[in-house]
Amino acid sequence: MRTFLLASTILMAATSAFAQSAQQPAAPPAATAPASSILTVERVFASPSLAGPVAKGVSLSPDGELVAFLRSRDDDVDVLDLWAAPVAGGEPFKLIDARALVPDAGELSEAEKARRERMRISARGVVEYSWDEQGRYILAPLEGDIFLANRADSSVRRLTETAADEIDAKVSPKGSFVSFVRDQDLVILDLTSRAEKAITTDGDGLITWATAEFIAQEELDRDTGYWWSPDERFIALQRTDETQVDVIPRLDITGGGASVIEQRYPRAGRPNAVVELYVQDVRAGRRVKVDLGANADIYLARVNWAADGKTMYVQRLSRDQKTLDLLSVDPATGASRVIATQTSEAWVPLNHDFKALDDGKFIWSSEETGWKHLYLYDRDGAMLQPITYGPWPVKSLNGVNQQTGDVFFTASFGYAERPAGVTGGHSACPLPGGQVAMCDVQGERPTTQRLWRASLNELRAAKPVTEDGGWWSASMNKTGTAFVGDYSDPATPPRSGLYRADGTLIRWIEENRLDETHPYYPYASRRQTPEFGTLDSHGEMLVWQMTTPPGFDPTKKYPVVMQVYGGPSGGGVKQSWQPATNQLLTEAGYIVFRLDNRGEGDRSAAFKQALYLKMGQPEIEDQVIAADYLRSLPYVDDSRIAMMGWSYGGFMSLMALTEPRMGLASALAGAPPTEWSLYDTAYTERYMSTPQANAEGYAASDVVNRIDKLSGRLLLLHGMADDNVIFENTTRVLDALQARSIPFETMLYPGQRHGVQGDDRKLHLWRTYLDFLDRTIGTRAPAKAD
Repeated sequence: MRTFLLASTILMAATSAFAQSAQQPAAPPAATAPASSILTVERVFASPSLAGPVAKGVSLSPDGELVAFLRSRDDDVDVLDLWAAPVAGGEPFKLIDARALVPDAGELSEAEKARRERMRISARGVVEYSWDEQGRYILAPLEGDIFLANRADSSVRRLTETAADEIDAKVSPKGSFVSFVRDQDLVILDLTSRAEKAITTDGDGLITWATAEFIAQEELDRDTGYWWSPDERFIALQRTDETQVDVIPRLDITGGGASVIEQRYPRAGRPNAVVELYVQDVRAGRRVKVDLGANADIYLARVNWAADGKTMYVQRLSRDQKTLDLLSVDPATGASRVIATQTSEAWVPLNHDFKALDDGKFIWSSEETGWKHLYLYDRDGAMLQPITYGPWPVKSLNGVNQQTGDVFFTASFGYAERPAGVTGGHSACPLPGGQVAMCDVQGERPTTQRLWRASLNELRAAKPVTEDGGWWSASMNKTGTAFVGDYSDPATPPRSGLYRADGTLIRWIEENRLDETHPYYPYASRRQTPEFGTLDSHGEMLVWQMTTPPGFDPTKKYPVVMQVYGGPSGGGVKQSWQPATNQLLTEAGYIVFRLDNRGEGDRSAAFKQALYLKMGQPEIEDQVIAADYLRSLPYVDDSRIAMMGWSYGGFMSLMALTEPRMGLASALAGAPPTEWSLYDTAYTERYMSTPQANAEGYAASDVVNRIDKLSGRLLLLHGMADDNVIFENTTRVLDALQARSIPFETMLYPGQRHGVQGDDRKLHLWRTYLDFLDRTIGTRAPAKAD
């Protein structure tokens, strides 16, 4: 279950003040906002976007001369065009106009619809693109066909025009070929001769080539099923056989009728697809099978190439996800050997931190010390040294400068301030093998994120590259000399810039300044700054944020909307620009509150593993702590607290509404998984094991088993074509409620999958939210009984 980022479940606001204890904060001062426009739900879901000109999918050309990015059209926020900006200066220019090339977008194939659903892509137009490694071409799939932009003459040519969709298109590393999957087979196109060549020809029915299977896309964060070697000699490609996967009949209900989809869906404890890996020698036309071991019931987690293309590295994850092996593979023969292994008593997390270096060494991350850190290995898998260390986790490896030895990564931590006159402040930080290193006093700061620099050459404390406060993400160029930085904070909408490796700004890509020309400007003065704080649960620090309504008066009582996701994810309490939908809630008079419970957020292994085998239990314990804290505040009406969430957040909303200690007046639950044996293998078994091995845990997390404890008003929402959390999860709750004559409300969305897409339907969704909240905790809610 990839985190579903629906506006109703995410609170992405910020403040520079970070409370360091669970003490009750001083009441926010009464606000006297200047005259300003009140934000309406109709304006939120109209064009142009209130977020302003936000650059998406920003990347630097391999030669460092051009920055490419996606930008929403002014006349339709859901359609993206491809833009570019010269690094040396000058105005950005449109490289590919989606509407000009394909004026009438047709219906996507089911395979492409499913792939975009897994990737959480809801826009149309140019939704992805890729460079060749020389930076000569940009390849852009567009509405099922492929277009190639040539930088030399600024021309854009159409490479395919077929009835079938070409998906997962790539430019080969040296720019000689374009590759793509069509009708379940891999095809390459020679850019010189324009001749197509089918690499495979037997993809059909339950056999698919070069496409990541459902589980890999949805749960392993792997969206591709083939990988070019750097010298273009080889292509590694997977073959997927779904024969043994259970058929789960699924109704796909749209406004025009209903059809039965015979979906191959691997439920927890049931068989997965069989995935094999092959290597195609493009020059010789030969294909060899890679030896992935005797046990076929594994996950193909990651595939990477050595810099010289002579070795392939494969990460093989066991079915129970407690063992991750790194295989070194000879691409000429398919022979493999295990060179490194990571294990866990709960699960080994996957990431994209593997980096092969030019000298044959590689970087890989591990949670061996209880915190995720980066390590340097030799070509045979022997760990040479730690690169990062300390009581905080690395979020991601962002780049390496192999000339200087600088290693760039993002993380959420800071150096603790030392009292005046104190010169010590060092502590013992754990290293692999039970060793320790003396390090500066450091601590987690989960609500902020920065880019940091460490070294390949020596073990030393990391140094910050970007400024403190707010939320940074970064994409380095191949040489580690520059990066594209995305940043936001409470007062700064998302902005993108090109920076040198030392953090110096080279140029703005999208400054997105909040001035009189910004679409959000008329509503900005009524934006409230959130407050941040912490609570304690079983010795763990929980972070929260709270936003009060405009004109807040601490002598009055206010209803509260608790937004929740709650499940394994990157966390939602962040010092970043808040979505406009949060302001809809504060304008309606609600305090908006969010807490990241145990199991949620990129934190320590212990923090994340608190929910192992018992999903829905520690998370709700922590939300009860949050609800108790809210009731302790003099300006909170403890009889008018609601919770809302989608996907795992929908599950949490149902679990909270059936937990008497929460004392909720109402809950809004969207697309909730309500019985984990109905969900897929990789996600569910990672956190819960199998239904056969953990019957008690599955029973305790079954919402229907708790339905008699329902304590407030319920609104259930679901897309009627959901192929992820299938509709059965909601219908079983509807049936249980009706069987017990318990009143509830439902809103169903024909044709919608795991999210509600399109501005018109999102507008309807939020009108439904606001109406339900108003009737249950708002102005039309029943008066509190004396």
